[in-house]
Amino acid sequence: MTEIRVIGAGLAGCEAACMLADAGYRVVLYEQKPVHFSPAHRSEKFAELVCSNSFKADRVESASGLLKAEMRLFGSVCLKVADGCRVPAGGALAVDRELFSQGVTDEVRSRENIEIRNEEVTSIDPEVPTIVATGPLTEGALAEELRRLTGGDSLYFFDAAAPIVTRDSLNMDRLYSMSRYGLGGDDYLNAFFDKAGYDSFVEELINAECAELHAFEEQPVYEGCMPIEKLAKRGHDAIRYGPMKPVGLRNPETGHRPWAAVQLRREDEEGTMFNLVGFQTNLKFGEQKRVFSMIPGLENAEFARYGVMHRNSFLNAPEVLDGTLRIKGTENTYVAGQISGTEGYMESAGCGMLAAWFLMARLRGEEPVPLPETTMLGALMRYLKTPNKDFQPMGANMGILPGLKDEIRDKKERYAGYASRAIDDLKAYLEENR
Repeated sequence: MTEIRVIGAGLAGCEAACMLADAGYRVVLYEQKPVHFSPAHRSEKFAELVCSNSFKADRVESASGLLKAEMRLFGSVCLKVADGCRVPAGGALAVDRELFSQGVTDEVRSRENIEIRNEEVTSIDPEVPTIVATGPLTEGALAEELRRLTGGDSLYFFDAAAPIVTRDSLNMDRLYSMSRYGLGGDDYLNAFFDKAGYDSFVEELINAECAELHAFEEQPVYEGCMPIEKLAKRGHDAIRYGPMKPVGLRNPETGHRPWAAVQLRREDEEGTMFNLVGFQTNLKFGEQKRVFSMIPGLENAEFARYGVMHRNSFLNAPEVLDGTLRIKGTENTYVAGQISGTEGYMESAGCGMLAAWFLMARLRGEEPVPLPETTMLGALMRYLKTPNKDFQPMGANMGILPGLKDEIRDKKERYAGYASRAIDDLKAYLEENR
C-alpha cells in the first residue's frame, strides 16, 4: 500500500488525509501540536479555528456558498462536520468552533489507515509523496526547507483575529437582535451608534495604543483581515462604510437607520459568547477593553478572548507551483491550504482536497485533469497559476469566474447563472474523472 505523508492537521491537511484514506491509501499525518504550538493556536485538536467561527455565506448563489456546494460534491469532511454543529448566523454557515474541531478530529481518528504522529517536521523526503499543509504560520526549519525547494523567499502578510465577549456581561437593553435586511431571523446582536457616539469612538480608536510588532511592523497587512484601527486611520468614515456599515439595519425604537452599527455573531452553540464582526485588531489588551467598551451594550463587557495579530506566510504560487499544487522541480511534494495562496477557511479546506485529488491521479499513472474554470475551485486554481507580479492570497469571489455566454444584467440572476453552470460542469467532470 502506497504511503503518503500529510504535514499539518488544519482544515486542508484533514481534508487531504481523509480523501486519501477513503481512496485506500495509507496516510501518515504529522501534527506538531501538542509538542509545539504556533503563536496563534491553543487547542490540541485538529482543524482549530483561530480567526473566526464563520465559513461565510451558505447560499449557492454566493461565491462562498458555491464553493461549499462544490466541496460537498467532492465529499468534504469539514463541511459534513460543520453542518452538524452550526450556530445561527443569518445566511452564513457559522459553527461552534470547539464542536467543529472535535468533530474533525474524530473523523480523522476514525480512519484506520491514517497514522497520526505528533511531532514537528523539519525536512521533506523527496522520494515520498507529501502534502505540506502547515498553514500560514509555517516557521523554523520547515519554512527554510520550503524556501530551499521553491528557490526563494516566501511572501508574508499579517492576519488579525477579532475579540470575543461573554453574553452575560452584555447590556441587552442596548442591543438589538436582528440580521441585515431581515435575512436569517435574529441571529446577530446589533449595537447602534448615533453620530456623536461614533465620532467619539473613532477618535479613541485611532489614538489607542497598539501592541508592538517589532521587526514585522512595517510589513504589509492583508486587506481581508485589516485591523479595524488601521482601517479607521484611512478616513473618519472608513469603518462606517466597512465593518460598521448600518445598511440593511433599522433601529426598532425609531424606525430609522443608525449612523453606524457593530454586529456581534454567536460564537458557540449555546450562545454564551459572541465575537465582534470585522473587529480584527492589534490594539493592546487594555486598550481593547477601554475602547471597545464604548460600544453601546458593551460598557461592562467581559472579554473571553482579546483580538490578536500574527504573521501569515504564503508562497508566490504562480512562480513556484505547477497548477496542480505541486512544487515546480519536484516529483512528490505538494502544498495545500493558506500557505499555497488561497485565503479563507473553506478555500484552504478545498485546496487540501484538490492536492489529494491531483496527487492520486499521478499515483495512478495519469496526468491530472484540471477542474473546469467555470467552477469556483477551478477558478481558484487558475488564479494560483496565473503570473502576477503583485500576487496576494485570493478567496472565493464571483469576479474570478469567466462570464456567461449570454449577458445577464441583474446581479442576482447572473450569480444564479454562475452557480448553475458551475455545479453542472463539476458534476460532469467528476463523472469522467473519478
